[in-house]
Amino acid sequence: MGISFRLLAVLIMCTDYPERFNSVTVVLDVLFSFYNFSKYSLLVSNLRIYVSFSTTGLLTAIHKEYFRVLNYRELLFNDFGDRVAQLLHVQSVIPFLQNNDDSMQQEILIVNTHLLFPHDSSLSIVRLHQVYKILQYLETYQRENKLSQVPVMLCGDWNGSKRGHVYKFLRSQGFVSSYDIAHEYTDSDHKWVSHRNHRGNICGVDFIWLRNPNKSIKPLKISWAEAAFGIIKYQLQKAQLNEKDAFDFLRADNNGNYITYSDFCDALKQLKLTSLSHGLSFQEMKDLWVQADVDGNGVLDYDEFLRIWYCTCSEHIDEDSNSEDSNEGITKEAFGFAVKNAILFPREVEKGIWPENYHLSDHARLTALFSPVRLRCSQKSL
Repeated sequence: MGISFRLLAVLIMCTDYPERFNSVTVVLDVLFSFYNFSKYSLLVSNLRIYVSFSTTGLLTAIHKEYFRVLNYRELLFNDFGDRVAQLLHVQSVIPFLQNNDDSMQQEILIVNTHLLFPHDSSLSIVRLHQVYKILQYLETYQRENKLSQVPVMLCGDWNGSKRGHVYKFLRSQGFVSSYDIAHEYTDSDHKWVSHRNHRGNICGVDFIWLRNPNKSIKPLKISWAEAAFGIIKYQLQKAQLNEKDAFDFLRADNNGNYITYSDFCDALKQLKLTSLSHGLSFQEMKDLWVQADVDGNGVLDYDEFLRIWYCTCSEHIDEDSNSEDSNEGITKEAFGFAVKNAILFPREVEKGIWPENYHLSDHARLTALFSPVRLRCSQKSL
């Protein structure tokens, strides 16, 4: 099996305690060939392997002695980057927690992906689209399968750091970086690196994200709009426009002290956010406009523009939302994970130092150790 393109591997295993199953290890690694998989030769017979033969390729392996795979899906982005994600719905063979309520779901949703590299800033929208599609699918899958009370892990090469739009988007959706939680780093701390890209830059781009079911999150459409506004602001600042200049740029040549929808669309086109095949769609521009036009009068005044500038949206009621929220005040026991530890290997990358013997496009291995915990969660439906 001499397949030479890069594969991203995620191994899900547990630490073998005879008394009870009390920890889960997620290993994020990059393999450059199936040949290299021989280093896991002792595990191969116990692994269930899923490979996606996309442009770059993904590999996800599940330890069969500890996890039963209930479902597997490939999420095709069908976009400029031709990237994919893998979603696995797994259940523990051995109970995570002993003497628990039989109705407690001891299942996990796992996503493995490899986002497009940001070759230029216009691709920020593509990358945001890719994450948005993952989260949309997760939301739908959880709702259709009544899985609102299960933890979610997102693993992979995100090709973006903690300073990027993707990071902020995922944080707004309740995900935490396991490595940063383990080391008590804030969102602004970025002391570690995990990759040297083809430009020679060292950066931290590999994450194992965790979202527990008790996490309060914004509606996905709101988070998406705020992330898109963040990209708009970035492009305006990149053009060296301050707050007032940006407002004048958006309102173009109209005589009033406001921005029209036509002005808004023209400005996004000039910022190269809509004119490309992989840019914002017509419907997405309309959705952003609706979020920005708070009073619904068809124009944006300066105060409403500031909502774009500071990337904040009002939570409009979705016409398609159902009325199953009558259980919102009811709590139920569920299981989740506490981050027990996370390490990068080789260890010097934890200090931001890249090993001299590592090549371009190499990745440091990221390992996260989680401990199952009981949680009290709202029974509100997704």
